[in-house]
Amino acid sequence: MSTVMPSPAAAVPRELSPGRRAMLRLVRRRGAMLGLAIVLLFIAIALFAPLIAPYDPVQTSWTAVRKAPSAAYWFGTDELGRDVMSRVIWGARASLMAGLVSVFISMALGVPIGLLAGYMGGWVDGVISRFTDAMLAVPFLILAIALAAFLGPSLTNAMVAIGVSAMPVFIRLTRAQVLSVKVEDYVEAARAVGNPHWRIALRHILPNTLPPLIVQATLTIATAIIAEASLSFLGLGQQPPAPSWGSMLNTAKDYIDNAPWMAIWPGLSIFLLVLSFNLLGDGLRDALDPRHK
Repeated sequence: MSTVMPSPAAAVPRELSPGRRAMLRLVRRRGAMLGLAIVLLFIAIALFAPLIAPYDPVQTSWTAVRKAPSAAYWFGTDELGRDVMSRVIWGARASLMAGLVSVFISMALGVPIGLLAGYMGGWVDGVISRFTDAMLAVPFLILAIALAAFLGPSLTNAMVAIGVSAMPVFIRLTRAQVLSVKVEDYVEAARAVGNPHWRIALRHILPNTLPPLIVQATLTIATAIIAEASLSFLGLGQQPPAPSWGSMLNTAKDYIDNAPWMAIWPGLSIFLLVLSFNLLGDGLRDALDPRHK
């Protein structure tokens, strides 16, 4: 009786790459997919704002002051007769730009400093850690407000202030990841064959610290969006008449009884965008966790 031996390709199942496994785990999480869909929707709205907005966001009309939502003005109008829907659409640009640029600044400053502290150790680590502790001792939003007030009211200065204020989180996280990775066998092997320190840090250590940093960046974007809205609410962010969700809420607080739609739509936009980034960040944290089964 003859037996047919299975071929090696049939006997050994095809192994998925770590990136593909992480992508499959992310796709299975409905909350993360919902968050990603809403984030992409807001990005599309911000990119195509000139085509989507029905009116000029800064055009006033004294015949349409504080009009309730209607067929002509879906979201109503504000105290100067400007279309609230158009201002919400254009305001998405300021919020998304503040979130993305602020986090880019935080990572561009924090990751190299944290990498240096974790890899060098000794007095370098001590000095950087004490500096980081001093910044973390000040509440994030208070530090951002102080820096924005010092630099002057503008969206650019607000993004710089938020980025610098969020930098200690990335320093601390990068340092912790480097301390964990630099004692691995492959790092010791790279050191044993004579690789220079800069190559070991950039080629062997830094890539293996990226998954937690990506998750933290996603969550920090949500925090930065709230911070930008807070600074605009206080008059330290996007300056009128340019639309911003925070400045719209600042104006709407005086008309909350007579024109509640002025506050509902920018507030709802902030809520949805921040919630979406948090859902996406939670999904990425689970998907990129190498211990996940």
